Amino acid sequence: MALAKAASITAQAPGLGLWSRKLGDESFQLRFHRKNGKKSARVALVVRISSDSTSDSHSDSVESLVGDAVEGSEAEAEAEAEAVLDVRPGFSAYNVLAGMPLPFGATATEVGVNFAVYSGDASAATLCLFTLSDLTKNRVTEEIPLDPVINKTGSIWHAFLEGKFRDIAYGYKFDGKFSPEEGLYFDNSRVILDPYAKAVISRGEYGILGPDGNCWPQMAGMVPLSNSEFDWEGDLPLRYPQKDLIIYEMHVRGYTKHDSSKVDFPGTYIGAIQKLDHLKELGVNCIELMPCQEFNELEYFNSSMNGQNRMNCWGYSTINFFSPMLRYSSAGTANSGHDAINEFKMLVREAHKRGIEVIIDIVFNHTAEGNENGPILSFRGIDNKTYYMIGPKGEFYNYSGCGNTFNCNHPIVRRFIKDCMRYWVTEMHVDGFRFDLASIMTRASSLWDPVSTYGRQVEGDLLTMGTPLSSPPVIDIISNDPFLRGVKLIAEAWDAGGLYQVGRFPHWGIWSEWNGQYRDVVRQFIKGTDGFAGAFAKCLCGSPNLYQEGGRRPWNSINFVCAHDGFTLADLVTYNNKNNFANGEDNRDGENHNLSWNCGEEGELASLSVRRLRKRQMRNFFLCLMVSQGVPMIHMGDEYGHTKAGNNNTYCHDNYLNYFQWDRKEEASSDFYRFCRLMTQFRCECESLRLNDFPTAKRLQWHGHLPGAPDWSGTSRFVAFSLIDSLKREIYIAFNTSHLPVIITLPDRPGFRWESLVDTAKPAPYDFLSDDLHDKKTVTEQVAHFINSNLYPMLSYSSIILLLYPDS
Repeated sequence: MALAKAASITAQAPGLGLWSRKLGDESFQLRFHRKNGKKSARVALVVRISSDSTSDSHSDSVESLVGDAVEGSEAEAEAEAEAVLDVRPGFSAYNVLAGMPLPFGATATEVGVNFAVYSGDASAATLCLFTLSDLTKNRVTEEIPLDPVINKTGSIWHAFLEGKFRDIAYGYKFDGKFSPEEGLYFDNSRVILDPYAKAVISRGEYGILGPDGNCWPQMAGMVPLSNSEFDWEGDLPLRYPQKDLIIYEMHVRGYTKHDSSKVDFPGTYIGAIQKLDHLKELGVNCIELMPCQEFNELEYFNSSMNGQNRMNCWGYSTINFFSPMLRYSSAGTANSGHDAINEFKMLVREAHKRGIEVIIDIVFNHTAEGNENGPILSFRGIDNKTYYMIGPKGEFYNYSGCGNTFNCNHPIVRRFIKDCMRYWVTEMHVDGFRFDLASIMTRASSLWDPVSTYGRQVEGDLLTMGTPLSSPPVIDIISNDPFLRGVKLIAEAWDAGGLYQVGRFPHWGIWSEWNGQYRDVVRQFIKGTDGFAGAFAKCLCGSPNLYQEGGRRPWNSINFVCAHDGFTLADLVTYNNKNNFANGEDNRDGENHNLSWNCGEEGELASLSVRRLRKRQMRNFFLCLMVSQGVPMIHMGDEYGHTKAGNNNTYCHDNYLNYFQWDRKEEASSDFYRFCRLMTQFRCECESLRLNDFPTAKRLQWHGHLPGAPDWSGTSRFVAFSLIDSLKREIYIAFNTSHLPVIITLPDRPGFRWESLVDTAKPAPYDFLSDDLHDKKTVTEQVAHFINSNLYPMLSYSSIILLLYPDS
């Protein structure tokens, strides 16, 4: 056996065939495969050679390795073998062993890495390894065909590789039938991303094209390291009761990308950490991060938007559900993605230090692979019929409105979802999940089969694919999983296929819902629409009409007025009509029915009286949100009056429309932001505004213009109530959404007197009479003659909060 200067290898030994191939001055490949009867073993040998080494200097080591590989073959006259040696900088020697079918993904040990992936219909599988430099050149460094006898258990392909794998990425090639009309998309020329990859290595910088201007360069999964520990510094779950939450919906990049943030790494997890104190000051104790699993922000890049390329800013188009978005990190792909993972962990850890829980928005309803015209990236190339809802002729069902529908109730997919959630809870320490278009998770899977789903036939079962299930297996598994006990679960209880389940989502007593009905009713009543007084009162009580009968509580309702899709709070009172022309779709996209009111003039350029009314309405909406039973959710930027110029669908804008503008926040620090901060503080001080159950007549009393005489007629635009509070004695809250002012009579409480705390009709800082207001006494005396007569004057479109004090 010899290694020649010509950079070729000749391998020979008793029982071995002769095999020789020149691969280049630094690259040699040697595969050894020995069979003896029913037993089979494969060894792939890898040797590190420094760039200044000569082939002669390594002949002894190469000969030794080959000798070790074929050791014992002399005694096996019938043995057959093929020898391959791969010599490339960056690799260490490894052996390919059978491996284990579980756990899925790449799992590191002290001696190597186990790889396991499910594919029910693939006829062959190949494990592909990349150095980071080869990955950028779209070149596979090493291919390891998996033996269906040794490396397959059932439908799971697996292998264990002994050795070291720093800065190595991996993927798979699958062979099988390519027949879209049968729902099959196998293509062994493509390297497919493992759905269980913990980091996706591709482009490292946000918004920067790949080699040759490629929006979709080759992606690969990070090979994990056995010693990649993160210092959590004793971090533990906060486990707040859900009734006490104040949620803040936040976009990681948009939160600090604006120049005025003045953070060290704008638009990153690290940047967000530097601005967490703002949220603590605002009174927020839970952030809901818009999608921060790996997605391609350049997905729409070749689609023009008024001369500019569109971006996938929001991220609702997931590529991989385990990997945090690497380009939201300051590190990017450095250290093969390990640093990016640690940056996300740092965000969670530092949020917890400030008493802030972290919920992530996760999109288990579709993926970035789209319909039959979309790219083959991961799930489709591994087992399309398992991961997606597929029709009889291979067509993609589209309950998501995005081209495909994740097949959530298939046994393999529901296990994937459970494993993914466990990972984010146990490894990343998140406190909960918000499920985008969660109603898709209640639909029957492709090729619905009760036996494979429930383990038995279901009497009278007439279900077909996509039918809503009363007890969806995936929701059942999530709800009863011991690893997920106590984790917050929030459903967006509708989908694009017309399924609307607000108040009816399968809940096991623990699921909450984005309450879209709360949003719609509150918008209607606050802008003065007739016929909503009774419905508005139910919203104030936590929507018992939706949740009480099913055994749920007020905190199962996530109350919101605005969210990422739709008008901002400032735009809600500024525009009657959407203004989405900047999206490049001729204003066709986005919701047409916004239930907004511009207060008399369209757009930001308006008269002083209109601008004053708009601020009053913003205060009314925010006050309503903070005094309603249930869990309030604030959308990022609404606390200072962020505007998107009337665009209610800014998914494609990586610019100021979606950036938190810190200079604007400073301008509002003594105005609307102050009001919001004080209102969240007031909510936290009142136990009666955070009840564990729906309020009853023992605690709550309804009023009209006169005490105890509420007006629930179709023309009523006035709702008032008083609430017994163990800390504040009693609170009186009233909303006048009429265009006319009114003088109201307050409930008589002998020995006590009412004092004004909040009046949204007054300009800042008198809209909230905090204790630090130096002229608070003077302002209070201005309405003392009304209070002394048990009266209070309310302007049109205003709301008030009064507190009860001993009459001194």
